[in-house]
Amino acid sequence: MHDTNLLQLITDDFAPAQQLLELLRTESLALHGRDMNLLEGILAQKQALIILLEQHGRKRSEILASLNLPTNRSGLEQLASQSSVGEALLAQSDVLTDLLSQCQAANANNGQSIVVQQVATATQLKILTGGEPPALYDASGTFSKLVKPRPLSQA
Repeated sequence: MHDTNLLQLITDDFAPAQQLLELLRTESLALHGRDMNLLEGILAQKQALIILLEQHGRKRSEILASLNLPTNRSGLEQLASQSSVGEALLAQSDVLTDLLSQCQAANANNGQSIVVQQVATATQLKILTGGEPPALYDASGTFSKLVKPRPLSQA
């Protein structure tokens, strides 16, 4: 009984995990295009999917804990070894784990993209506001800093 419930919870997470992966891919495109309206919509959808996936993850952990099994892969393997749907349970769990790993990788890439854009924006703001002078090459080809930087508004 618990094994079939657990299998159903795992298969129920395929659709939201796939949707999350697609959203993360769309988010990557929106980040590169700096489409803030699209990013706002994606954020709301992502949060809803993440909450749903977390709830199902908790339910799966509760099922394993109620059977006095570890709430990790080892517990799932122990349950599968005693179940008629054990092979399907492990196979579907592997598929879900792979999907979620792809989501994590896409999210990490998006996070890196955000960091790169923040650094570029900060550098541009420093140049525009006359903050720290940018390092440039002078006429002789050597690397030097400008002596007296002027904000763009005073140039």
